[in-house]
Amino acid sequence: MDKELELMIGGPQGSGLDTTGQILTSSLAYIGYGVISDREYYSNITGKHSYIHMKVSPARVPYDLSYPVKLLTAIDAETLFHHYNDIDEKGFIALDERGLDTNLEKIVTIEGFTKQMIMDDLKNRVGSTILRDLVQYLEDDLKINTIILNYKEILDKLVDKYGVAASLASRYMSSIPMGVISGLMDIDAEAIEYGVRRRFHGRERIIEHNVFLITTIAEDIKSVYGSPLKLPKPTLDMKEIMVVSGNDIVAMGKVVGGLRFQSYYPITPAADESFFIEANQNLGDDKGGVVVFQTEDELAAIAAAIGGALTGVRTATATSGPGFSLMVEALGWAGNSEVPLVITYYQRGGPATGLPTRGGQSDLLFTMFASHGEFPRVVLASGDHEEAFEDSIIAFNLAEKYQLPVIHLLDKYLANSIATIRVPDIDQFTIDRGIIYNGNGDYVRFDTSKTISPRAFLGDDVIMWHTGNEHNEEGHNTEDPILRERMYRKRMEKLELIIKETPKKYMYRYYGPENPEVILLGWGFVKHVSISAIKHLEKEGYKAGYLHLKMFMPFPEEDIVNILNKVDRNNIIAVENNIMLQAAKATSLFTGIRIDRGIKKYTGRPIYLHELLEALRDLLNNRNKKEVVLTYGS
Repeated sequence: MDKELELMIGGPQGSGLDTTGQILTSSLAYIGYGVISDREYYSNITGKHSYIHMKVSPARVPYDLSYPVKLLTAIDAETLFHHYNDIDEKGFIALDERGLDTNLEKIVTIEGFTKQMIMDDLKNRVGSTILRDLVQYLEDDLKINTIILNYKEILDKLVDKYGVAASLASRYMSSIPMGVISGLMDIDAEAIEYGVRRRFHGRERIIEHNVFLITTIAEDIKSVYGSPLKLPKPTLDMKEIMVVSGNDIVAMGKVVGGLRFQSYYPITPAADESFFIEANQNLGDDKGGVVVFQTEDELAAIAAAIGGALTGVRTATATSGPGFSLMVEALGWAGNSEVPLVITYYQRGGPATGLPTRGGQSDLLFTMFASHGEFPRVVLASGDHEEAFEDSIIAFNLAEKYQLPVIHLLDKYLANSIATIRVPDIDQFTIDRGIIYNGNGDYVRFDTSKTISPRAFLGDDVIMWHTGNEHNEEGHNTEDPILRERMYRKRMEKLELIIKETPKKYMYRYYGPENPEVILLGWGFVKHVSISAIKHLEKEGYKAGYLHLKMFMPFPEEDIVNILNKVDRNNIIAVENNIMLQAAKATSLFTGIRIDRGIKKYTGRPIYLHELLEALRDLLNNRNKKEVVLTYGS
């Protein structure tokens, strides 16, 4: 019996894989397991290959996805052609017998370069590009256990029992992999029904149909194969848990943090956050609600958010790379006018449209220095769902306390992954709205005698001016050199206050021994795979730590210098999803510590534990080698 399980479900985009991931994650969480479910997909509506990569653990939330997987369930023939190299020896595959005669050369949804690479490999190893021959090869050479089902006959059971029209039965195709997984893992029917009900709340006929299919398949699988992938009983120490995507948890954090106005223009992978808020924006008469405003473009989105912030409500906008690029001029306006604005920025693969549905960490330096001129801003990055929740609240506090834009950075991997997390303790958070004008005395919006001027709101019984030009204390345009220096310095001195007053846990976190020999440096979603890597390195005789950077502007340079000075410079290894090692560059800029060694991945896929460990061993055993580029993933 394995202690943890990696599995994958693949099929064409639009075949219900997202629903499959949600139901399975909820069902497993209901039993008490820790689950992470990552969704990878092409940027088209239907047809191209997509998949769910899931990891299940009895004792933790296993963010450290890795290969090979123990189980691959395929809705279509194309899935196996993409992932036959990802299956563990003596693992399991489940597929539709009607696709066994599929020839890879005839599949039109695989792009030419990818298809040619797979064809070359199959002809070399299998001698054929026919799926049946590939399956035989996997059975003979890797001792893979093959479960071949007739998906149409399974769906016909739904037609026979409930009178579902044959033309509509295919909509239930995604229930088949859930049934196979439920049988092999021995997931009980109560948990499955819970997961289905959570996904299709109130739609009783759909619930009944899905539960029937999944449980019927599960029983058939168990009767033939048993439950060889059953995990030990869960020991996860979580009394209350949530099953949420990264988009969902950020939305929840914003609402807890007092969000009252969110503007957006739809863009992947940011839009789901605003959709979630829209679906849940009525908080009840006693608590008010959230206004969600879809604008005509991203320029209008940030302009609307600035306007909302000036009226005194907690305001945010959410976007991704191309959208943020359009927001940059208005970002400078907000910085110049000391507007407390939150921008939630979901990174994806760039430049230009780039990889719209794939991940990356290539926008860090852009956010730190975006817009012309110098003005204070906070750049805050989250590494997992729990951090994303608390950072969404802290972002509002920082924005209003210091009256500046806050850019909250997340990556697509976090946004589109579903995880079980403990229910956050919202009582630990306080709302800090900063210094608000109390109505006494003459009011000047930009009082240079104070680093943080009292803030009045549009609509209050005061007069104020806002302009994109440099201004005097009242807000009128000025080009006077003395006033320019005072106003410029007033704004920039906020950065020193933030470093002095912000708890260190929101700026960085260190994991590992007090006196390490090696330090991995990273940020964002590389957090947990790096933490797992240092634990593996410890077993191999290395004392390794992981320095998780969270706040990049302002940068906690003194503390970071003290941590990095514990090791030889050659033993600092950056781990990032970009080619420039941007967090390492930022660290070098502010600390003077040059970081020359790194592990980088910029394919749009997350960094997997097995490839990270291999790369680390390579660097640690070859001190003259500077970097390793990772490329694993379909």
